[in-house]
Amino acid sequence: MSDEPVARISAVMPAYNAARFLPRVLPPLMAMRDRGELAEVIVVDDRSTDGTAELAREMGARVLVTPVNGGPGAARNLAAAQAAGDILWFVDADVIAWEDGARRIAEAFRDRRVDAVFGSYDAEPDAPGWLSRYRNLVHRFYHQGARREASTFWAGCGAVRKSAFLAVGGFDVETYRVPSIEDIELGYRIRRNGGRILLLPDLLGKHLKRWTMRGVIETDIFRRALPWARLMIGREGLSDDLNTSRAERVRAGLAGLLMLSLAALPFAPALWPLPLGLLATALLINRRLFAFLFAHGGWGVAVPGFLWHQLYYVYSACAFVWCLVESWLGRHPHRPGPPGRPATRGTGAR
Repeated sequence: MSDEPVARISAVMPAYNAARFLPRVLPPLMAMRDRGELAEVIVVDDRSTDGTAELAREMGARVLVTPVNGGPGAARNLAAAQAAGDILWFVDADVIAWEDGARRIAEAFRDRRVDAVFGSYDAEPDAPGWLSRYRNLVHRFYHQGARREASTFWAGCGAVRKSAFLAVGGFDVETYRVPSIEDIELGYRIRRNGGRILLLPDLLGKHLKRWTMRGVIETDIFRRALPWARLMIGREGLSDDLNTSRAERVRAGLAGLLMLSLAALPFAPALWPLPLGLLATALLINRRLFAFLFAHGGWGVAVPGFLWHQLYYVYSACAFVWCLVESWLGRHPHRPGPPGRPATRGTGAR
């Protein structure tokens, strides 16, 4: 076992118009700093208009202000260039980090072979309504069930060695000018550079975001499915982990058949047993997800969440097919640039 002394940790929080969240998300981090578990807490204000920077200073955080408003990836890059710590712990401005987070990160980085770690949301989402609870619980479901040796990275509550982060050029804010999968792409580059990334199931945070249907669809398609599919097709290849695993592809195919069978019913009513059978099969192969949603949200979250998840499979699969067609036609919008390019553009967080 190759151990090393506990490293100094800088908590980094990109923030844009986050004043309503700071009274809840900053105190746990400030308490860790006061206990000596963090070297500093940095809030990077992305040219907010609601007094985010002033409130963060009043609460005791070190505040950096971006030259222009631009997004969380570049805000994190700005903080990384000035952070005092050896470890950069990224925490989103709408995530309450659990108070044992710094200790868990420090313990993981005692192994000098580890370059990055990330966790998941906890099992008690803050926002009301079935959609917000489903959305945040599904995130936990996938992360808690994923491999501990990860191939990607998550910046909502994840940490990386500053040396490893700088070695690969930080977040790619030129390809991903709109926040999307810049943290996933960073993880791929860290792994390609020989780094090891761990998923820590006990590194937790409570997500405060309230989701709308429009927000979920726009995020899933335009900030996740399309850029991730383009990244995999253009550079990385398909992975077998998280929500791109082989089992997930089978579930997506079944959801597509279910939707097609429902669309055919008005034209062939006699086929009604087919969608019922496909629905029962979908419930069977998604039984772990259904049970998880039921355990943490009851029928009111499990039933609509399961049905929405079938729709999620369909529009995500359609996005991937769209990107395959783009590739066949020789069109590669937003193809990621070469790994390791220095990230010097200072922008902010949303």
